[in-house]
Amino acid sequence: MPRDDSHLPKALQGLRVPMVASPLFIISVPELVIAQCKAGIVGSFPALNAREGEGEHPLLDTWLTQIKEELDRHNQANPDTPAAPYAVNQIVHRSNGRLDRDLEICVKHEVPIWITSLGARVEVNEAAHSCGGIVLHDIINNRFAKKAIEKGADGLVAVAAGAGGHAGEQSPFALIREIREWFEGPLLLSGAIATGESLLAARAMGADLGYTGTPFIATDEANAQQEYKQMIVDSGAEDIVYSSLFTGVWGNYLRGSVEAAGMDPDNLPQADSSSMNFSEGSSKPKAWKTIWGSGQGIGAVKSIGPAGAIVDRMAAEYAAAGKKLAAEFF
Repeated sequence: MPRDDSHLPKALQGLRVPMVASPLFIISVPELVIAQCKAGIVGSFPALNAREGEGEHPLLDTWLTQIKEELDRHNQANPDTPAAPYAVNQIVHRSNGRLDRDLEICVKHEVPIWITSLGARVEVNEAAHSCGGIVLHDIINNRFAKKAIEKGADGLVAVAAGAGGHAGEQSPFALIREIREWFEGPLLLSGAIATGESLLAARAMGADLGYTGTPFIATDEANAQQEYKQMIVDSGAEDIVYSSLFTGVWGNYLRGSVEAAGMDPDNLPQADSSSMNFSEGSSKPKAWKTIWGSGQGIGAVKSIGPAGAIVDRMAAEYAAAGKKLAAEFF
């Protein structure tokens, strides 16, 4: 039986598997986004990843042109298996001095899916809606979820315990249930969604789609150091450290990268959220550039390879797990 996703916005319908690739700071570049979309899931990147030199043409404009043209070529050559839409992540924190310019560029390109982080702002949602886009806002608790919808977001990304990078502490079971008590719109779940089985579990508990990031770090198309990719392959959930030190916001990082920086992962000081500053493109100080983010789902990543292979694996696992579970009820 085909998946019924008719209740979702058009941009989220008809995906090969119900999944959005999360925007990875530095790592998500056009090559990765294009590969994800061609494989049948929503690919995404942070607008702040596109950083041009002083006086140069905005790289974000160049990247969006590249992504749109390549996906259009793919769709013309493969009308029966078109690429999924793409998404752009906007950091709406007040310290992001590029935000207004980047919003204009995204409106110009009619970006279909906007993912907003670190603050819900009415004017950002209005900009997205002005060009036919939808807004998915990421949150770590039910209170922030309600604020996001009140300010005009179309859907939510529930960032639960175990998610890579900035992450919440709540169990996905609790977080999804509380949101679903009042919200019927698009709901995505982030937090160790690294296998088809975990994606099916997310659907079963009430999420419409999974939100997957860490497995795509260890891919050919990812803009990550080879050592970073290999550490993802070599590590497991016990190798994840939860800390606020590196950005001022609590997040998950690879223990090995913390140790390589000469620090004790089990005795890290805390940092205040006031230390966040996106004026340089990232809240992370340059001193922490080799502190690598990761989610707890890395145990599922066994090798470095093409991004499409990640989607192939998860699609097969998702179908197999669904059939196995369905056998209990039908």
